[in-house]
Amino acid sequence: MKTHHLIAVMALSVLCTNCKKEQPETTLVWDTWGVPHISADNIEDLFFAQGWAQMHNHANLILELYGTSRGKGSEYWGKDKLIDDMLVHTLGFPALADEWQGQQDPEVKTMISSFVKGLNAYAEAHPEAIDEKNKVVLPLTTKDTNMHAMYVVFTRFIGGSDLGRVQQWPDMGSNTYAISPDRSTSGKAMLVQNPHLPWWGEFTFWESHLNLNGKNMYGANLVGLPGIAIGFNEHLGWSHTDNTIDNADTYELELKDGGYLLDGERKEFEASSKTIKIKENDTTWVDHTFPIMKTIHGPVVNQSDDKVLALRMVGMDRPNMSLQWWRMINSTTFDEFESALKMAQIPFWNVMYADKEGNIFYLFNGLVPKRGEDSWAYWDRIIPGGKSADVWTEVHDYADLPKVKNPANGWLQNANDPPWTSTIPMALNPDDYPGYMAPQSMYFRPQRSARMLLEDESITFEELVDYKLSTRLEFADRILDDLFEAVDASDNEKAKEAKAVLEQWDRESNADSKGMLLFFSWARKFGVWNPSNYAKPWSIDEPNTTPDGLANPQRAVELLEQAAMGIEGKFGDLATPWGAYYRINYNGKDLPANGIDGSMGVFRVAWPGDADEDHMYVGGGDSWVGVIEFGEEVNAKVLLSYGNATQDDSPHNGDQLELFSKKELRDAWFTKEEIEANAASISVLKEGVFVEDTKE
Repeated sequence: MKTHHLIAVMALSVLCTNCKKEQPETTLVWDTWGVPHISADNIEDLFFAQGWAQMHNHANLILELYGTSRGKGSEYWGKDKLIDDMLVHTLGFPALADEWQGQQDPEVKTMISSFVKGLNAYAEAHPEAIDEKNKVVLPLTTKDTNMHAMYVVFTRFIGGSDLGRVQQWPDMGSNTYAISPDRSTSGKAMLVQNPHLPWWGEFTFWESHLNLNGKNMYGANLVGLPGIAIGFNEHLGWSHTDNTIDNADTYELELKDGGYLLDGERKEFEASSKTIKIKENDTTWVDHTFPIMKTIHGPVVNQSDDKVLALRMVGMDRPNMSLQWWRMINSTTFDEFESALKMAQIPFWNVMYADKEGNIFYLFNGLVPKRGEDSWAYWDRIIPGGKSADVWTEVHDYADLPKVKNPANGWLQNANDPPWTSTIPMALNPDDYPGYMAPQSMYFRPQRSARMLLEDESITFEELVDYKLSTRLEFADRILDDLFEAVDASDNEKAKEAKAVLEQWDRESNADSKGMLLFFSWARKFGVWNPSNYAKPWSIDEPNTTPDGLANPQRAVELLEQAAMGIEGKFGDLATPWGAYYRINYNGKDLPANGIDGSMGVFRVAWPGDADEDHMYVGGGDSWVGVIEFGEEVNAKVLLSYGNATQDDSPHNGDQLELFSKKELRDAWFTKEEIEANAASISVLKEGVFVEDTKE
C-alpha cells in the first residue's frame, strides 16, 4: 500500500508540474535581413503570425494589391485602375471567390482565415505604417485573399499571354536545377530555385521561415498569399518555373443580330452589366457602367463591330492551391510529395524536386486541356470561328503529364523550355504525348543551362552557386567565331576595330566586362531569335547546339559597324564596361548591374526595364534564389534580390541589392543556433498581438 501511495504522489507531482508550465509560445524572430522566423504549435497561430509579419514588411503593397484584386481600385485611387477593375468583374472573380469559399477544404479555410486575421491585427496595432490613401481598403477579408490569388494566377500567368499582360517583360520565367548524388561531389542531392519576375507589384516575393511543432519550412511566396510556394525543409525541396503549357485559349466569334455564331447557329450571350465608381477627387466619384457578356467558350474580353474575343482558362474549379503547397512543404518523402502533386490544384508551373534520399524529379505540372485537334500550332493562336468541337471541358490526369525521375545523366534542368530538354540526351520523346502538350524548342538560356552541367561530371555546392550566378552568354559562344570570320573576309575597318575588342572580351555580362556593351548593341540589331538569321536552324535532333552560323555574313558585319559607331559616339570607348551603362536603380540605390535578359543565353537573368539617355536599368529577373544541398543538415544559400520589404521606412527595402550587384548569395539561417546568432528582435504572441520578448 505504501508503494502504491508513493507512486500516486509522484504521478500527481508530475501532473502538477506540467500544469504549471506555460503553453508553448508563438514566437516571431526577425533576423538581420528582415526575414521572419516563426514558431508555433498550431496552424492558426502559425498563419496568424505569417500574416502579421507579411503586413509588417509590405503593408501598403498588400493593401494596394488587395484593393486592385477586389475590383475597386478605381473607387479607391482613380481611373488608372479602371482596366483592372473591369477585368476582375469581366472574369467573374467576385462570384467565383464566393464559390471557392464554399468549396475549400476546412484546413485551407483555417490557413487563410488566420492569415487574414494577422494582416488585420497588424494594421490595427500599427496604423502609422499605412498610408492614408490605403486605409480605405481595410479591413481585409478571406475573400480578398482568394480574389488576389485569382488575379495573379489567372490574369498574370494562365491567361497572361492571351490577355496581352506579360508581353512587356522579356524573360518572365525561371531557372531550376536538380542534381543527383551520382553527379554531386558530396554525394548529396542539390536543388536550385530561381524564379524571374518583375521587381514590383504583385510579382514581389516574400521570404519566411515557418516552424510548426519542430518541423522547419523555408522559402518564398508572392506578397499577399499565405504559406510557401517555392520552398524546402530538412527532407526535400522544390522550385517552380513557368512552363510551356497552353491552358488558356482565346476564341474569335462572329456577331449576328446581337448574338454570336456557334457552329453556324446564332446563340444569345449571357449578358449583364456592372457599375463601378471612379474617384475623381476626395469628394467626388462618378459611375462607370459596362457590359459583361459570356459565351459557352468563356467571358468576352474584347469586342469590335462584328466580332468578339472570348477567353477560356483552366483552374477555376480548383480552390485548394494553398492546400497543395501546404502539403508539399509538409512532405518528408517523395511518395508524400507526389501525393500532394496528384491533388492537381496548382494549374500552372513546372515542378523541380530534390530530396535527402537522393531522388530528383521533374514534372510538367499543370492542367492541360484534352483537345480534339492534335496540333500545337492549331491552339497557339486566336482560334477562329465558333466551333463547339473546339470548346474543351476536360483536362489530362497527372499520369498523362511528362515527368522524369532519377535520370541516368544525374541532373535535370528547366529554363522555361519545353519538357523534352529537361535532360540531354533527351529522356522524354514528344511523340509519346499529344501534339498540343508542349512545343518543341530550346532557346539559348536553357542551352546554357544544360551546357554548364554537361561539362561538369562532379558538381560541388560552390560550383552550383557559381553556375546559378553565371553571366556568360551562350549566344556569344555560338556565334562569335562566325562573326569574326565574316569580319576577316570583309574590308570594313570599323568592324575590324570592334572585332579586336570582342576578341578580348570575357563573354560575360559582369559589371566590369569590356565588350559586353558592344556585343549587346550588335545582338539587338541582329535579332537573336529570328530563325532566318542563321545558316543552320534549330533542330530537336541537336537541341543544345543549334541554331548556328550566319545566314547573311555581310549584314552581320554591317550591323557590327553600326553598333560600334553608336557605342563610340555615345560613350567614346568601344570597351566601356557593362556596369557603366547597365545599372540598378531601386529605392534610391544606384549600383552597377550584371546579367541581361535570357534571350542571349545568360543564366543569371536581369532583364532591362527603364532606360534614359545614358543608362539602362534592371526591371526584373532573378527574384528569389535558393541553392540547397540535402545532407544530414540542410546547406542553403539564398537571395531575395530587392530585399524582403517594400515599406518606405524599412531598412530591408533594397538591402540585398549590394549582394546582387556583387554576384553573392547569403546563408539561409535555418537552425535554432543560426537564428539566435543572427536575431535582430524577438516577439511573442500575447492576446492577439506580438510584443517584444523581455525574458532574459
